[in-house]
Amino acid sequence: MKLFVGLGNPGAKYANHRHNIGYMAVDRIAQAHGFSPWRSKFQGVVAEGQLGGGKIVLLKPETFMNLSGQSVGAAMRFYKLTEEDVFVFQDELDLQPGKIRLKTGGGHAGHNGLRSLHQHIGGGYHRVRIGIGHPGHKDRVSAYVLHDFAKADSAWLANVLDGIEDGAAELAAGDAGRFMNKVAQRTSPPRSLNVKPVKKPDQRAKVEPPVVAADERSVLQRLVDRFR
Repeated sequence: MKLFVGLGNPGAKYANHRHNIGYMAVDRIAQAHGFSPWRSKFQGVVAEGQLGGGKIVLLKPETFMNLSGQSVGAAMRFYKLTEEDVFVFQDELDLQPGKIRLKTGGGHAGHNGLRSLHQHIGGGYHRVRIGIGHPGHKDRVSAYVLHDFAKADSAWLANVLDGIEDGAAELAAGDAGRFMNKVAQRTSPPRSLNVKPVKKPDQRAKVEPPVVAADERSVLQRLVDRFR
């Protein structure tokens, strides 16, 4: 059994914030793979289903981001899970928009949700880091993550969520490589090659006209030869 955690803040006003892309990811998995309806539990909401040959519990903590670890810790204790059973979907400032990376362990890099998880369950869980880009200066980070995605983000955001939906079973089965391949097929589709066809050389043999040797005889000699 595994626990998939989507980080975000509860409430309609936060629903489309960049900070809520973790919520968006587990919502997409629940919708696409026939999970049970969401129900309140562990200071959040959970949905249950099957992926990759095993049971998966989806969790969206509703403690607000900076207390996410309370909710995740309660779920882990109830299901008797370890850090290795937990996959956290999070927004990542240090990745370009639309890029995804998997990581196990490490620091929280100032992310309030991860900081809370470190405090309550340790740092050995898996992370699905979903790039949202950086505003350019640390003083603008808070306003940036707590703001709706721009219209210009809609295309790459849809591709990322499609990729997570496609690869969720592989992630649940522990096949990180196939999960990333599924995501890449959506976020980095092969480009069509606009190559002009090369004209093939004309293979038909060129027939040269026969070479006729010049007749250097005199007119008189030709007449004599003619009547011999």
